[in-house]
Amino acid sequence: MTRLDGRVALVTGAGGPMGRAISLRLASEGAQLVVTDISENRLSSTVRALADAVPGSGVVAHRANAMDRHEAAETVARGTDALGPIDILVNVVGGIRAKHLYTPFLQLAEDEWDSTFSLNLKPGFHLIQLVAPGMLERKRGRIVNVASVVFAGEPGQAGYAAAKAAVASLTRSLAAEFAPHVNVNCIAPGMIQTSVIDRLTEEERRRFLDLCLLERAGLPQEIAGAVAFLCGDDSSFMTGEILAVSGGIHPGL
Repeated sequence: MTRLDGRVALVTGAGGPMGRAISLRLASEGAQLVVTDISENRLSSTVRALADAVPGSGVVAHRANAMDRHEAAETVARGTDALGPIDILVNVVGGIRAKHLYTPFLQLAEDEWDSTFSLNLKPGFHLIQLVAPGMLERKRGRIVNVASVVFAGEPGQAGYAAAKAAVASLTRSLAAEFAPHVNVNCIAPGMIQTSVIDRLTEEERRRFLDLCLLERAGLPQEIAGAVAFLCGDDSSFMTGEILAVSGGIHPGL
């Protein structure tokens, strides 16, 4: 018996490297999965990867824009109709859509500011409101949000850092509101090997590596391992935590 047997997990952003790795890890731990992503192609790739890696695992896939309340609700409804109530919610959707990852604050456009906050906060807002009532009624649940190690502040990333600080703050607020039956925790990744790395200049990449005690970028699978821990009973006495998975980079200026 694996540690997530009998549990249903919903993973957003499941088509990206981090979301896919998390989905694969939770499935390998015995969870049945509801996976969603805004990209049908990426989502289909994750479903194929799950079928190859964990044959016979229960998977419901639904393409949706998690920033849209109606589409988020459809995802939850399809998942619960097929697999039963959601026991675990992992909010992966987030990031920076701008062409450049670093923009001085005085050059930051209002629409970029707004879109960054929407992307990093609205999916969790919708999905937590949709699944938490059932968790509270059943007196069991795990919610894991994904912030960033830059949530404590990062020059050139004022909008993104502020949005991730909001994710961290939301985590702690909900941990208090949903206690004692629903554990709400947060992962704060450092530089992880995703497509984001391709958008960094060599100078930006070097700066992160110089800060990292382990002198490398993290792997999506390493984020997945931390998420799986927070989803299982081994972390049952943890809530409101912001867990840095960053190779030793401590959140701070």
